[in-house]
Amino acid sequence: MKFAGMVKQSLVDYPGKVAATLFTRGCNLRCPFCHNEHLLIKSERYEAIELAYILEFLNERKGFLDGVVITGGEPTLNSQLYNAIIEIKKIGYPVKLDTNGTNSILLEQLLNDNLIDYIAMDIKAPIIYEKYIKACNSLTKKDFFNIRTSISILKKQNIEVEFKTTVVPEIHSPEDIVEIAKYIHGSKNYSLQQFNPQYTLDPRLNKLVPYSKKEMQEIANKCLAYIENVRVVNI
Repeated sequence: MKFAGMVKQSLVDYPGKVAATLFTRGCNLRCPFCHNEHLLIKSERYEAIELAYILEFLNERKGFLDGVVITGGEPTLNSQLYNAIIEIKKIGYPVKLDTNGTNSILLEQLLNDNLIDYIAMDIKAPIIYEKYIKACNSLTKKDFFNIRTSISILKKQNIEVEFKTTVVPEIHSPEDIVEIAKYIHGSKNYSLQQFNPQYTLDPRLNKLVPYSKKEMQEIANKCLAYIENVRVVNI
């Protein structure tokens, strides 16, 4: 497996751990507020990091790093992800996976085989097809079904699970975010990410003013009626 990039030491990507963060290339969604445009498309013209190099690095950093994060793009689109995680786990690292939930079959397989220690799933909008496609543009009915299935799977897990939503004015109303919280009612962790207009796939969003910190906290407080831990974070 080849990776698009690596942050050799991160204090923010894996809660409570010092982690190496690995980036995969390619995504099946086109969220207008995406800030990782360079990771959306698979292309041979981009340099790639071989798994062998990463495994060597992780071996050398044992005792200094506490975990590994795999993010994207959308990691579950890569057919070699399963085997790559096996190799990372052999070294002894816990693995956190970031996903949009569109590959529920692989997600369930990874969980059933105890290969994932922490999952963070993006929820783009209330779980209504018309609202979801507005938030990510290229959503198929199959993807939407898989997203719903992934949420159902994750709500039953005993590992650390975090649901996340990037809150974008004109795409999300405060009521939309509360609707998401109701849908994932009973989950332990929900993170509301403040929209950053500086780097977006759709340049029209560059002029959009994010919700204020006060407004974000007010939304978070309403979500606490349904979720144990709700936090506001910056991208």
